Amino acid sequence: MEHVLTMVVRVEKNARPAQTDALETAARAVLAILADERSAGEGEWAEAMTDWQDHQIRKIVKRARGAEWRRTENVPGITMSGTGAGAESPDAAAQVRVFPPTTVDAVPAELAKLQVSGTDFEDAEELPVVAAGVPVLWVNPDLEMSSGKAMAQCGHAAQLAWWALPDQARKEWSSTDFTLAVRRADRARWTQLLASGLPVVQDAGFTEVAPGSRTVVADHPRLR
Repeated sequence: MEHVLTMVVRVEKNARPAQTDALETAARAVLAILADERSAGEGEWAEAMTDWQDHQIRKIVKRARGAEWRRTENVPGITMSGTGAGAESPDAAAQVRVFPPTTVDAVPAELAKLQVSGTDFEDAEELPVVAAGVPVLWVNPDLEMSSGKAMAQCGHAAQLAWWALPDQARKEWSSTDFTLAVRRADRARWTQLLASGLPVVQDAGFTEVAPGSRTVVADHPRLR
């Protein structure tokens, strides 16, 4: 039975998050649920997480505002907040809520009714240079993806990096609240990244991109 992990991004009418803040927050939300004690051992989410991770790590991103968003807060999950960098309004820091996986036909009603479309965001200002030592998720420069699709792909990349890291490196990353950056690579860097052996997402091709498309490379310093 196919499983899916649902993420919901908050998109209020007059407070849309910036593109990069949304991507980074989605990736951090995935890391948060992977690291959560409820996802391990005898935790209440452990069986669902295992069933999901044993198959395709499918993710879907939906949007909510107002009462819709408040209803999602009644469903067990984790809310991750972004920095607000790149947004037109200081009140528009990205908020992403992530939920333990379910089978496709068992997504909670509060989430199943939400829309997938309408998640096209933009950065209102130039992005800063990434500080040394910060993990970077590099997006393929030759692919055009909706913001929701790119959020899911960045979540995949963060998850691949998490799987590849030793326990101590995971603890260190968790202690920083999963600090990371998302940037679009230029073509020269993308070629180098693909040859580096770093974790790379190959999309199944259900939506927007062709099957096998390489969408995001996870460049974590501890994987170099």
